Amino acid sequence: MKGSISLAGRLLITFCLAGFASFGVRAEQVRLTLEPGQQLLPAAKPQKSYIKIGLEGLLIPSKQRPPINVALVLDRSGSMSGQKLAQAKESAIMALDYLRQDDSLSVVIYDHRVDVLVPAAPFRDRMAVENAIKGIKADGRTALYDGVRQGSVELRKYLAESKVNRAILLSDGLANVGPSSPEELGQLGRQLGGEGISVTTIGLGLGYNEDLMVRLSDASDGNHVFAETPSELAEVFRNEFGELTSVVATDVIIIIQCRNGVRPLRALGREAQIEGDRVKAHLNQLYSKQEKYLLLEVETPAGQDGSELDLADVEVTYRNLVSQANDRLTGALRVGYSGSAEKVEQSHNKKVMISASEQIGADMDEKALVLKDKGDAKGAGDLMREKAEYLEQQAKKYESERLLEQSQRSREVEQAVAAPASSEAWSKVRKEIRADQYGIKKQQSYK
Repeated sequence: MKGSISLAGRLLITFCLAGFASFGVRAEQVRLTLEPGQQLLPAAKPQKSYIKIGLEGLLIPSKQRPPINVALVLDRSGSMSGQKLAQAKESAIMALDYLRQDDSLSVVIYDHRVDVLVPAAPFRDRMAVENAIKGIKADGRTALYDGVRQGSVELRKYLAESKVNRAILLSDGLANVGPSSPEELGQLGRQLGGEGISVTTIGLGLGYNEDLMVRLSDASDGNHVFAETPSELAEVFRNEFGELTSVVATDVIIIIQCRNGVRPLRALGREAQIEGDRVKAHLNQLYSKQEKYLLLEVETPAGQDGSELDLADVEVTYRNLVSQANDRLTGALRVGYSGSAEKVEQSHNKKVMISASEQIGADMDEKALVLKDKGDAKGAGDLMREKAEYLEQQAKKYESERLLEQSQRSREVEQAVAAPASSEAWSKVRKEIRADQYGIKKQQSYK
């Protein structure tokens, strides 16, 4: 059942999942899809199940895209000398092709000092920006925190809810001047995310702290990318600016109200506030033609064969960057009970269960890294083997090549954890794990 009604300039869309099937409803700029992990629950006993709340931004003509407010925060410390800095400058200049005159740009550079190379301003004088970037020279240590903070100062000069506001941080080294812990960078990321600013972190080479970079991106709902070599930067910047120009919604708030004894247990992949039977999550930005989702694990009560259960009501609000209105979507999710184990098994939604399996695997990655960091290489290897076996089983069950590939990758990591923690081999693998894990948790469109 679908329906839409316009009220005081706000678009209200409600829908339900009739006949236990899931489907999407087209809003002005966002499609909301609710899907249960299984459409039939086993009667007579409580069990764990999953709810997937999917959001997809709809395609918009390039002429209608919202203006961008972006700060490039570039590392110019001594370790960036040579090919790293040359490729970084070339990639940043190439990315200027994506900007228009109604966009605003600033460029901040840092070593142990921070300089505003290009103050925030409308993008009108491309040649001046190019010449400024070309003149960057490498020297000194790494004041990463202060670089990001200064980037945010520039962004605030043109900060507006009608714009896409983002800092893009590039660094190849450890933060060794000023605040330098993942906790401190995470706090900065949360502050910026609360202002509507997302931070994308690009780690170049093997010398940077991936935990710090991931925490900063995660807290602000930005992207994180591991570029092993300078030659990868051009593609990274193309992907990042391509995504920037496809944002259709910001300040996305998801509220799930569980019903009829359904108990929320945890959100997989994303942070969410769970208070009793109510769940609230926030996404900073939503992109055209890309799905972002919240996956909720719930405990469902026992029921009678043939009966139905209203699982939850869902409300999504967001800022529509095309219409500049505050839009709202609502939906409800219902499943049934069956006494037939065969019917219950056949009712599994493969798409949802594959996503749940990926998120569970990403959690296992995180726990394995903690064990390795504590010096327990055997425990980390055992957990990666357990993950590989779990994903292989799920891949067969749900006929997923993607899960099978992840299982095979986990077996490779199982062998890699035996390498010394200080070795380049482990540094590379650890950064790959963190980047892959982050991409799965955030449904990042590129790596």
